[in-house]
Amino acid sequence: MSSTQILALGAVAGSTILLGLPLGRVRNADVRLKAGLSALATGILIFLLYDVLSHGVDPVESSLQSAVHDGGSWFDFAGLAAVLGVGAALGLMSLVYYDRWMARQREKSMLGPGAASAAEFEVGWAGGMSPARWLATLIATGIGLHNFSEGLAIGQSAAVGEISFALMLIIGFGLHNATEGFGIVAPLSGDSEQPSWRFLGLLGLIGGGPTFLGTLVGQAWTSTALSVGFLALAAGSILYVVIELSNVNRRFGHKLLVTWMVFAGLFLGFATDFVLSAVGG
Repeated sequence: MSSTQILALGAVAGSTILLGLPLGRVRNADVRLKAGLSALATGILIFLLYDVLSHGVDPVESSLQSAVHDGGSWFDFAGLAAVLGVGAALGLMSLVYYDRWMARQREKSMLGPGAASAAEFEVGWAGGMSPARWLATLIATGIGLHNFSEGLAIGQSAAVGEISFALMLIIGFGLHNATEGFGIVAPLSGDSEQPSWRFLGLLGLIGGGPTFLGTLVGQAWTSTALSVGFLALAAGSILYVVIELSNVNRRFGHKLLVTWMVFAGLFLGFATDFVLSAVGG
């Protein structure tokens, strides 16, 4: 598969975020539909977390086996293990700290005793946007950072010849991004003014565009350490989203529906992986 094809598929994986954005213009979306899609994404991501971690850990274990049995360098093993641990922590905790920062901004924009500072925040930092629109923009920015690390994993996997794994990431991240649109537009459901298609498109570009950029950057370098680092970033990011989606699923209720859809997502992930392995992609 050529670099152009990988980049095109990376762009497709990022663009699926647009599928959920039109719900920002709907005021009475079916809760069961939202719950089912959120749970399906959770199951897919649980499988994807396993898949990403297994590919990230394999080079570290190989380096350890080489050091123990073949006289390989212990320094190489320690370096790869550090990259794996630091990368996963960075992918996870950067989004946790971003979420904390976003919560502080939301508190500043709330009406009440701090109404003056809220208005100042809205005009000075949000360019006149309503608090709901600014919050949606912040969420899209955080998702964009997360999707950049996913793109890095796609590009790096393709660059080292792991085409099947790259395709698995593209499919998984594409399905995942399709559900991220719901998270972006959630604050808009309570806004008095219906968001324009142009504004929704901008949110999609902020949230989904980095997947393509990450794929482009990830293809530019090929090294084991970079591959492990990118996979670790993706794993940390996926773990964060799984935790968040689990909280969302709990709030939706519909426990039976959610459980079946999580299982369906997990099954779908393995089924897709089996198909890719069978065709030898």
